[in-house]
Amino acid sequence: MLVGVPKEIKNHEYRVGLTPPSVHELVARGHQVIVQTNAGSEIGLSDDQYLAAGASIVETAKEVFARADMIVKVKEPQPQECAMLRAGQILYTYLHLAPDPEQTAALVHSGAVCIAYETITGQGGGLPLLAPMSEVAGRMAIQAGAAHLEKSKGGMGLLLGGVPGVAPGHVVIIGAGVVGTNALQMAVGSGARVTVLDKNIDRLRQLDLVYGNRISTLYSNAHAIEEAVLSADLVVGGVLVPGAAAPKLVTRNMIARMKKGSVVVDVAIDQGGCFETSHPTTHADPTFVVDGVVHYCVANMPGAVARTSTFALNNATIGHAVALAGKGWRQALADDVHLRNGLNVCQGKITYGAVAEALNYDYTPADSLLD
Repeated sequence: MLVGVPKEIKNHEYRVGLTPPSVHELVARGHQVIVQTNAGSEIGLSDDQYLAAGASIVETAKEVFARADMIVKVKEPQPQECAMLRAGQILYTYLHLAPDPEQTAALVHSGAVCIAYETITGQGGGLPLLAPMSEVAGRMAIQAGAAHLEKSKGGMGLLLGGVPGVAPGHVVIIGAGVVGTNALQMAVGSGARVTVLDKNIDRLRQLDLVYGNRISTLYSNAHAIEEAVLSADLVVGGVLVPGAAAPKLVTRNMIARMKKGSVVVDVAIDQGGCFETSHPTTHADPTFVVDGVVHYCVANMPGAVARTSTFALNNATIGHAVALAGKGWRQALADDVHLRNGLNVCQGKITYGAVAEALNYDYTPADSLLD
């Protein structure tokens, strides 16, 4: 198979779909790889490294899309990229379709076979291709939140960990999954007072066993969220319903009653956000203020640490890329139910139930397209 890697074009997105070691994995199995020039140059991955791994370098994204049987990316295709997709071509990347009707319509129109990292499941449960970026985003959420609590960045002028004689800030984390757990580790390490909310009592019990009285755990319901948010200096939203739009757990009314100069970091923004006041922002312009509360809603947070993120992501994605290239999409999906769960759009049909429900499309089970 001919595999193509275009340079990412989303704002301040420097990650790349395949690293040179991943290219080597594919080439060693007899596949061809073309990489757009300078696709990884911003994170120290030169064209010469790709050439040494066995790739060919091409000048334009147009050539990558025109020639490749499978496109491997990081972020969802932008409109000009969707326009270059063709029927039957495999697109293997993050998609986050539920809150994005325009992208969904473009992918349906393209006739491409679109496999989303974020809905591929794992043998032990969970979402193994989403997990590495969730780990990065969870850790970055505390880093970003602490920075924007500084007065010069619009915050109340609070040092998250406090100092002797001055109380630390209060961090509230909604969701105790991968994002929330990694945010929790960073927040506890900073010396902040931490409250974590989740509906999974067993998960809260696990965290309590690890952290003891260094954190507070609360069962997540509307009342508990409201009380916690109103007392918080920093709120991290890390909830996830796989493939579906994130639930709006923090209302506009709650935001209006929060402390002025407090900060919310909406890590769920890729799936529409879990704060009612959220809308996507970029690394170039990461925040906005609603009712005196600073909102950090960057939709590609891990892109800020692009080298770490790229290698972490490739560790998780290369196995399925090899399967798709070696078997073709029908056989690869037929052989692996977990990879099959990643199929979101195929030949003009929506094949992931939560996306179909969110955007009012007819749902076509992936199994029906594999014969």
